Amino acid sequence: MNTIGRVGSACRRSVRCRLDDVAAERRARWSMRRASSVKVTTTSSRRCALGSRALRRCARAARGETIARRVAMSAERAPSVAERLQPRVDACNEITAADYAKFIPFVVDGQSVGALQPWFAEELLEACGPGTLRQDEGGAVVFVDGLDTPDARSEALKPGLLALRDNGTITGWRDEIFPVTMGYGVPPLLRIERAAASLLGVRAYGVHVNGFVTLPNGEKELWVGKRAKNKQTFPSKLDHLVAGGLPDGMPPSECVVKECAEEASVPEHLARNAKAVNVVSYSMNYNGCCKRDVLFCYDLELPLDFVPTPDDGEVESFERFPIAKVLDVMMTTEDFKPNCCLVIIDFCVRHGYLTPDEPGYVRLVQSLRVGND
Repeated sequence: MNTIGRVGSACRRSVRCRLDDVAAERRARWSMRRASSVKVTTTSSRRCALGSRALRRCARAARGETIARRVAMSAERAPSVAERLQPRVDACNEITAADYAKFIPFVVDGQSVGALQPWFAEELLEACGPGTLRQDEGGAVVFVDGLDTPDARSEALKPGLLALRDNGTITGWRDEIFPVTMGYGVPPLLRIERAAASLLGVRAYGVHVNGFVTLPNGEKELWVGKRAKNKQTFPSKLDHLVAGGLPDGMPPSECVVKECAEEASVPEHLARNAKAVNVVSYSMNYNGCCKRDVLFCYDLELPLDFVPTPDDGEVESFERFPIAKVLDVMMTTEDFKPNCCLVIIDFCVRHGYLTPDEPGYVRLVQSLRVGND
């Protein structure tokens, strides 16, 4: 090869080398940039992950603070009207399962119809004698064999109840006969004097009438009676327009008409407008007795110009209360006869004066009907 050829070949090799070096340098720089990018991306991902966890922790903390604030606000808020009325209902439902266990069962025809305080069970057995009552193997008070009809049991028990009246054990004798049953409408197992019902711990039935007027603006006012000072039970307490125990064999609607005439001088043509609207029930500790009552509730709208007048001496006076005043008296005092509060609360629920917007509404309404048929 001549000199020129050799020189040209060397130049080409030199150029190729430089080109290869440039390419290698470029590849090296690209690799470095890629590695740096991967590192930055990984670092950023780690930072994002750490940031996301921090954000989640912050969100949880914020939710916790919100819940805590709500709990604190709930604890600090004033009790609702429903919650302030609840003690009035609870006062009529003091008998618990543990309390029942302390009573002596009164069993008739194999069915537990009553609950006797131990001291009264002893007095009842003594007053009636072994020819009428005895205690069975389990300690329950039962009728002796042979007294197997309602009439036979009623007649056999009557002398013992009269003896307990005469010695002062049974007070407030009324000469009103109540049926002893296992449920409303069920044939009676026997019949007793009304004044003995609480001591025997049997179910008793009654009627309560919400007498009210509707004002021109649509608001309602309730007629409230004040019981006479000489009443055997709950003297001077505030009461309904009329109320009364349901005697044996008398339909509730007829009892309403009778009580309207006797207690408030409401004429029959008005009294028969009373509408049956609901029922309330309770198991109350009344002077140590198990008072188990079922009350049929009636609404009676009266003319604005009608004024009830006491007639039988059981009521001292009548006054018309705005519903707001009725609620305030129940919330702040114990002036109302206890079971009247249940019937009035039911009235307020049905007429929209108490609504589910009230905290405590569900518990209040449910507790108006406890344990009795």
